[in-house]
Amino acid sequence: MKSIREPARETRVLTRTQVLVVGGGSAGVAAAVAAAREGADVVLVERYGQLGGLATGGLIILLLTLDDGAGRQVVGGLCQELTDRLQRRGAAIAPARAQWNDPDPSLVDHYGRWGLVWGKGPHRVRYSVAYDAEEAKFALAQMVSDAKVRLLLHAWACDPLLDGNRLSGVAFQGKSGRFAILADVVIDTTGDGDLYALAGASHEQEKVFPWLWFRMGGVEDVEAAIDAKGWFFRTPGEGRVLFPWGATGRIDRQIDATDPEDLTYAELECRRMVMEEVDHLKRELPGFARAHVCDVATQLGVTESRRLVGEYVLARDDADKDFADAIAVTGNWTKYATTYAIPYRSLLPRELDNLIAAGRCISVDHRVHHSTKEIPPCMATGEAAGLAAALALSTPQRALRELPIDRLRERLRARGAIVDRP
Repeated sequence: MKSIREPARETRVLTRTQVLVVGGGSAGVAAAVAAAREGADVVLVERYGQLGGLATGGLIILLLTLDDGAGRQVVGGLCQELTDRLQRRGAAIAPARAQWNDPDPSLVDHYGRWGLVWGKGPHRVRYSVAYDAEEAKFALAQMVSDAKVRLLLHAWACDPLLDGNRLSGVAFQGKSGRFAILADVVIDTTGDGDLYALAGASHEQEKVFPWLWFRMGGVEDVEAAIDAKGWFFRTPGEGRVLFPWGATGRIDRQIDATDPEDLTYAELECRRMVMEEVDHLKRELPGFARAHVCDVATQLGVTESRRLVGEYVLARDDADKDFADAIAVTGNWTKYATTYAIPYRSLLPRELDNLIAAGRCISVDHRVHHSTKEIPPCMATGEAAGLAAALALSTPQRALRELPIDRLRERLRARGAIVDRP
């Protein structure tokens, strides 16, 4: 492959911080807020103009799931706080605690119409949440602001600044040019594992079929339209419906979600198929004749690319197993009564001392990824990573591996997080 040689250059240092969180999706917000609330100086950097990642810009506006499929909550902490904030503003729909695990067919059908019941039956009500994307952007921004996190939008991480097995910081690119942020501990919540991959940490990678979620409004009778077998759900807002993955046809090939050429192809093709589906609905489906597009996701629905191969790879056989270093728990959104305890080691690259990962790019196998990639467990691992980073500031060399696990688990519990399986 042809290459060019660039001249050496100096990069200005924008600031220094104790904890640098790269990626402002659900995991990144949780990590930044958790670290800041523990007393750390935190900078959170996001490439887009809003927070939330796929949970807002991707219109994947379903929290699947906060329970174990047997009526017991397994994700709390900051994810529960986000849910509470949304519900106080009338921007979230979720079953009451007394309804969790209820097999009543009418209740199951009701919440299924909101996209909150998945998988094979016999079905029961799950503790999952449907919410509004714009309200979630606002709630996440408020959480970050309230925690006194230093937020920087519209900056793209381009290079980890390596010093042996440590990162002294990260170089970013913005409209004003290249700059660096120096840090004691770095948290990779990029979703695609950009930092640990560029820093040489072991990882695996998958190709995927991407989607674009979208919302339509002005549907005359949402319930009747759903009864007509439309592939969409109710979503907050009068006459508004949400179209998830599978609502349009698949593009004709899987893509590498880290390749700009593949992403360009997917963006254009997915958007073409969305508008094709919109035209079809307006022609063919009752209630859609005068409906309109509210919004199409600004981020492709890509939920898998790189996965860390870290200190421990959580595998399918680890279902319903306990770990002494568990820092989060997740159920499975399509299976009932299946849980995974997520060990702290699954957040740690083997090759790097002061970088920790959180979100969908942690160290799990392909099958377990389907449980850990969802927004609630991403927030749970983000919260754990943020607390770990803050606690590591008091250890020699800011080494994440030297962190007393019992102390981390204790602090997580104190903040309302759930660290052990029911």
